[in-house]
Amino acid sequence: MFGDFMGMMGKLKETQEKVKQTKERLNTVLIDEESSDGLLKITITANRELKSIAIDDSLLKDKEQLEDYLVLTLNKAIEQATKVNETELAAVAKEGMPNIPGMDSLFK
Repeated sequence: MFGDFMGMMGKLKETQEKVKQTKERLNTVLIDEESSDGLLKITITANRELKSIAIDDSLLKDKEQLEDYLVLTLNKAIEQATKVNETELAAVAKEGMPNIPGMDSLFK
C-alpha cells in the first residue's frame, strides 16, 4: 500500500514539475490577433502577457473608437491565449494523474 502511495506522490511531484515547465514554455508561445480591418494588431503570450500593440495612425484621431478596438481585440487575444493555455496544462495534468478508478472521466 505504501509503495503505491509513494509512487503516486512521486508521479504528482513529477507532474508539478511538468506543469511548471509548461507554464514557462507558454511564455514563448505567441498569439497574434488583429481587428477585422487590420488597423490594430496585438501580440500576447499563451500566459496572457501583452507583448506588443501596433495601432494604425488613423485610429489615433478618435479616442472612443481606439478604446473600442482595444477592448474587442484584446478580448479576442485573451480568449485565444486562454484556450491554448488551458489545453496545454490540461494535457500535462491528465498525463500525470495517477490511475485512480473513476477519476479518468474528469479529464474527458
